[in-house]
Amino acid sequence: MTFRTCFTRWPERLPAGRGAPARAMLDVVYQYRLEPARVADAALLAGMSQELVESGLRPAWDAARIAWHIRHPDSVVLAARAGTAIVGFAIMRYADDTAHLNLLAVAPGHRRRGIARRLVAWLEDTALTAGTFTIALELRAGNAGARAFYAALGYRELARVPGYYQGRECAIRMVRDVARQPRGDAAPPPAP
Repeated sequence: MTFRTCFTRWPERLPAGRGAPARAMLDVVYQYRLEPARVADAALLAGMSQELVESGLRPAWDAARIAWHIRHPDSVVLAARAGTAIVGFAIMRYADDTAHLNLLAVAPGHRRRGIARRLVAWLEDTALTAGTFTIALELRAGNAGARAFYAALGYRELARVPGYYQGRECAIRMVRDVARQPRGDAAPPPAP
């Protein structure tokens, strides 16, 4: 199994009075690892889901459901770690022709550092390797930030699903063909 280490960007210039020790400290603080979640992580991931994804709804993703996905051979639960702390995660379930991104969350203090983008890229690469080319997801219709994030990655809106979230809130269904559409963050192909 391959683990990825991710580094975030930090300012080229540090404030006056900060030298090499501060720069070294930033390297440690902002180093992230992507790795499969463990069953022991399920309760923490459920809490993150309730706080960051399911806020205002009855929790649907409890520890038992997440642990099931961790154990299931057709699912991947991927954790982003900063040291020993989990700061983000994603859950994807794979089928023969399609995959479904069930959950994606990053702790507020670690957002806008490329963690979510890297989680999605890892899961998309896994889908391609498995021969699964279409990835679908749903998100809360009112989550403009998530809509923009997925659109920037090449996902397109398929439908609005009334009452998807416990009969109370609409969802936007989005899809991406990972075999045909390059990721929005991918470098353009070289000129011939």
